[in-house]
Amino acid sequence: MTSRELAINILYKIENAESYSNIEIDKEFTKSDMDPLDKALASELVYGVITWKITLDAIIKRYSSIKINKISDWILNILRIGIYQIVFLDKIPVSAAVNESVKLAKRYGHEASSRFTNAILRKIEKNELDKLLDYLSTQPILEDELISIITSHPLWLVDKLLTEHDKKFVTLLLNANNVKPCITLRANTLKTTRDELLKLLQLKGFECEKGKLPDSIYIKKINDFSDKFYTVQDEAAQLAVLKLNPKSGEKVLDACSAPGGKTTYLAELMKNIGKIDAWDRVKLVKDLANKLDISIINATQKDASEYSPAFEKYYDKILLDVPCTGIGVIRKKPDIKWTRNPEDILTLVEVQEKILETCSKYLRNGGQMVYSTCTVFEEENHLQIEKFLSKHEDFKLIEEVKLYPHIDNTDGFYIALLERT
Repeated sequence: MTSRELAINILYKIENAESYSNIEIDKEFTKSDMDPLDKALASELVYGVITWKITLDAIIKRYSSIKINKISDWILNILRIGIYQIVFLDKIPVSAAVNESVKLAKRYGHEASSRFTNAILRKIEKNELDKLLDYLSTQPILEDELISIITSHPLWLVDKLLTEHDKKFVTLLLNANNVKPCITLRANTLKTTRDELLKLLQLKGFECEKGKLPDSIYIKKINDFSDKFYTVQDEAAQLAVLKLNPKSGEKVLDACSAPGGKTTYLAELMKNIGKIDAWDRVKLVKDLANKLDISIINATQKDASEYSPAFEKYYDKILLDVPCTGIGVIRKKPDIKWTRNPEDILTLVEVQEKILETCSKYLRNGGQMVYSTCTVFEEENHLQIEKFLSKHEDFKLIEEVKLYPHIDNTDGFYIALLERT
């Protein structure tokens, strides 16, 4: 099986089994003995199509004599990966992209399918995005529809953001969502320093540099995620922990802790002295803590929205990285564009409110709490905190941070630092 054939099989399973790209890629790669470079191309094609699906389909619609909803799923994905290679990838010859797609169309369709595929792909040029924009400018199309097509984001998401920001801001944000970020590492300060780790990685030949935060490193590529000296974590998530500023000997609650990145950073900043209660999926948190040689984390399966009187005013610090729509991490998880819907916002806002209300009772007088999300919607962020503060005169807002991919080169993130007075 070629990398292109593997890609269309993965895309078919994602769409028809309602699975996630990373899960299907891992599953198929585990079964395959394909060369690493071919696997890399298959992965690029899968993520490329998921990222640019609306734009790719708009291009197909321009040249297809058949309505897009009448094209079989197999042929549609073959067209998508063919166009993606021509328009977005510089190292693949156009002839190879076309010829391999035509072969696949014959295998997964019939002779007419291969002729149809060939006819469309022969019309595609490297400057197809410019051609599409010129074409759309002549059509009776609304501004939000244009942004949706050019940035490949669902219309509801564009409309939602346009109620909170201007057109330029939204367009820049959505374009940033389509740019794959470099990997950010967090040095395990129980084992090393950021500068020592940076030197070690550079000696091993990795292309990396200091990040903006005290323990962060930007690295272009790395394959070993088992090392005790670092863990992968975006700077936005690191900043949420830094704002809480946990100290050695404190009692800390991480109420929504899985997979454990922020929990373990809490422990590192505490120099592995004190106590951290971590509620959520226990195995993920324990596995990461064990990898990093952290001993102060007590991971427990517990629903953070359910009140437990035993913890009333018990903790010095509380981290609430609550469940959210995840709109801020689309650049790493493009599936979110297609798996989220407007109804999710209302459901998650209720969950967030309940967790915030419940866990705030566990903070001692004078203690501090961080509420954070990896989304950019106001209902889940500032408005949630505003509503909470209106009900709780014994809490005050110390600091509020909003991060955006196109401004801060991080995940889209919200951080509110609160204090119980």
